[in-house]
Amino acid sequence: MTDVPKSSRLPRLPLLIVVPLLATLLFAVFAWGLFNSSEDLPSALLDRPVPEFDLPPVQGREAGLSTSDLAGHVSLVNVFASWCVPCRQEHPLFMSLSRSNEVPIYGINYKDPPDQAAAWLDDLGDPYTRIGADHDGRAGIEWGVYGIPETYVIAANGTIAYRHVGPLTQSDIDNTLLPLVRELQQRHGTE
Repeated sequence: MTDVPKSSRLPRLPLLIVVPLLATLLFAVFAWGLFNSSEDLPSALLDRPVPEFDLPPVQGREAGLSTSDLAGHVSLVNVFASWCVPCRQEHPLFMSLSRSNEVPIYGINYKDPPDQAAAWLDDLGDPYTRIGADHDGRAGIEWGVYGIPETYVIAANGTIAYRHVGPLTQSDIDNTLLPLVRELQQRHGTE
């Protein structure tokens, strides 16, 4: 057996250095993906007609939501649930936008127990013109929902003009949604 001279041996990094470095790198990759990829998700439905759907009302509400409710005017559709923490975060923005009467807001309540959806709206307020209860998530699949909350801008001709994945901020509303809504309203002569 031949001995390898000490000078030609590869130095060994102690595990106390390597493991934390790898963990930090892995965390950085996951964090980047979490915070940077949601707005870049493509939607196969952009510039295509809203999917056909007909949802019953949320418990305690009189009217559900269907494809025909979105025709003939520019509107927003928000997919939300009571169990969704980011939905709670953006909800006050929808309440404020609803009070402005600038654009009708429709809701799709996604996979929520009926009593919890009703309680959530009763406690936090109901900014929606109409809300449909998507108990089994089928409408969400048809819409291509990736994760809630998601918000769509619907053109007056019934096509999806824009999709936002994740919670909206006031900046998103002021700099993206409302300018697009106003442009679509002017283009189609609706308000």
